Amino acid sequence: MELSLIGLQNAGKTSLVNVVATGGYNEDMIPTVGFNMRKVTKGNVTIKLWDVGGQPRFRTMWERYCRAVSAIVYVVDAADYDNLPISRGELHDLLSKTSLSGIPLLVLGNKIDKPGALSEQALTNHMELKSIPDREVCCFMISCKNSTNIDSVINWLIKHSKSKN
Repeated sequence: MELSLIGLQNAGKTSLVNVVATGGYNEDMIPTVGFNMRKVTKGNVTIKLWDVGGQPRFRTMWERYCRAVSAIVYVVDAADYDNLPISRGELHDLLSKTSLSGIPLLVLGNKIDKPGALSEQALTNHMELKSIPDREVCCFMISCKNSTNIDSVINWLIKHSKSKN
């Protein structure tokens, strides 16, 4: 299966790739420039992860990396209130592209280990996930740092790889 990991810079996309791939977390991540691709095998499923940069200059590329994927994984820093409106705008802008219609969306609220991080309900409301039509939308709250809920994310992804094949 192929997935695109997108979201604003510093949301934790590369950390998520590393935790899923190796089970390890590294405090000293450098921002992704452009994109990285990594293949991860979980059970009998090989997942091709496109980790796409979140800085403004890379956001125009997001659609290109999302067109042929099994699911779009959108990572949000659940403790970064200032960037929530921008993140919501970018997500809804991306999902308005006709080339991406029907692709399941997994929204991950990362950094729940930080004080003041949003709850799943608050993130769902802030990101206006209930208003997204014509596709499955799922939301998990995770911490790459503490590996919280990473298993749930992997299980969701594996389930969706099977529904495609």
